[in-house]
Amino acid sequence: MTDSEPCSPAGAGGPAGDGDRRSPATAEFLADWRNAAYNCFSSGHKFCREVCPVMQVTRNESWSPTAFHANVVAMEQGELTVEDVAEDYVNCTGCGACELRCPNTLFTGDFYRFRTRTVDLVKRVRALAVESGVHQPGHRRWNELTEQRAHEPVLGDVPVSQEHVRDWAHGLGLPVGGETILFVDCEAAFHRTSVPRAVAQILRLAGVEFGLMGEQWCCGGPAAEMGYRDQARRFAEHNLADWRAGGVRRVLVLDPHDYVTFTEDYPAYFGDAYDVEIVLVVELLAKLIEDGTLTPTVPVPRTITYHDPCRLNKRKGVWQEPRRVLRAIPGLTFHDEDRVTQWSYCSGAGGGLPVERPELTARISGSRMDRAAALEVDTLVSACPWSERPLAEAGRARSIDVVDIHELLAESLGIEVGGSTGR
Repeated sequence: MTDSEPCSPAGAGGPAGDGDRRSPATAEFLADWRNAAYNCFSSGHKFCREVCPVMQVTRNESWSPTAFHANVVAMEQGELTVEDVAEDYVNCTGCGACELRCPNTLFTGDFYRFRTRTVDLVKRVRALAVESGVHQPGHRRWNELTEQRAHEPVLGDVPVSQEHVRDWAHGLGLPVGGETILFVDCEAAFHRTSVPRAVAQILRLAGVEFGLMGEQWCCGGPAAEMGYRDQARRFAEHNLADWRAGGVRRVLVLDPHDYVTFTEDYPAYFGDAYDVEIVLVVELLAKLIEDGTLTPTVPVPRTITYHDPCRLNKRKGVWQEPRRVLRAIPGLTFHDEDRVTQWSYCSGAGGGLPVERPELTARISGSRMDRAAALEVDTLVSACPWSERPLAEAGRARSIDVVDIHELLAESLGIEVGGSTGR
């Protein structure tokens, strides 16, 4: 059997054969995803279920990774349509834990011939729904406002608009343009302004030369995750054109969501024409500490644990560098999570879930903070501005502070950050 052949007799014909009246978009979707869905459905394993943050707090089998693939099987058999199942696919954070736990990934080389890509499947079903005129009200409104403002409608004290996207840098004297720029995500630019201020001042202390974009728009990643692919592509084209016009060769990224978008979505859009180097700031900072360029000396008397952002640890394999940064800060008492299970934790803040299901995000964040509380810490440290809002709300009920890793390092370097913490 080749990769292009169906995985079961039912997949070879049936409702998808002669006389099929499916839309071209649905037919294309099923052609792309039939094999992967049958391989997941036929294996029968549910290892993915127990590490799924949504399943952990809801126990709703319809929102499990297995169900997401089973729905495709049912669509291929003509039993369901995208209109029947679209709402279920809201209930995914895009964390990727299910993919790491799937035996398709663990047992490569035998009959598990496909790496399960549940995150991509969820994005693709959401896109098919949007293309079919099926919208989730929260996602639709969020992307309408993003389209109008060129930035996500985050809640904060600064008005969300192009005019205010660089307000966080007031007084820092940062230039516009240059071969290296710092890209600041919407949440940090308009709400968590102390985070980019910390990053900018640390980079300046280390002698890293950088500027800001001429006209920065949202990266487009959230639109892509919610199914609004055309909008995501337009935003990506704008940002890349701005980089090229300014002679940008390297983009420094502080937010894991932007990092995934710039290293996965943009290469898929632009292919070999995309020749911009993307650098994750926390990895750069770990290197600068290791080579002695940065030396934290101010003690920070906190008892902490570290929250691995899903898009760093699970999606990109970045987990060592943040811990190197934290272990270089004097005064910290660091209680790390169990490394066997830590990658299964999630804040619930990804994949558009807090836009459509804020109460579910709150439950997932609460569960995450319960694990932190069991370690008897007073601070949870994250490297993702988007995770820090729901985690901070959950932390207040448990007397646990939530601090961004860049802010913590700045404090130990003697930097007065300023700006809004969003807390």
